[in-house]
Amino acid sequence: MNRLFCLAAALTLAASTSAFANAHKEAPAMGASAPMAAAGSCATAAAEKKLAGAAKNSFMKKCEADAASSCEAQAAEKKLAGAAKTSFTKKCVADAQGPDATAACDAKAAEKKLAGAAKTSFTKKCVADAKAA
Repeated sequence: MNRLFCLAAALTLAASTSAFANAHKEAPAMGASAPMAAAGSCATAAAEKKLAGAAKNSFMKKCEADAASSCEAQAAEKKLAGAAKTSFTKKCVADAQGPDATAACDAKAAEKKLAGAAKTSFTKKCVADAKAA
């Protein structure tokens, strides 16, 4: 239910953001990051756009900021406060940004049945490679 509400709010935000971007042609990229956050992760969107270097960093910051502001707005709509607001916002932002590379790398390490220092080394390299990509 929370994911459905989060998705509906993100799509509403995406529609309003793209309408704003269409009205203000000096910033045509403004509407691009919110729909990408709703459709998948910020990293996935950056990869689809084949961004690299400073352009990728700028896009990622904007996408993550848009996700955070969208989640803050949703928390305000639900009239959440304190720990409930913090928990909701953290989960909402994580969902908008997509799966964490560490979790995916831990799963790969488990498939390979790694443990101890070998698992730590593998996971560290895997996360670094995921961030570089």
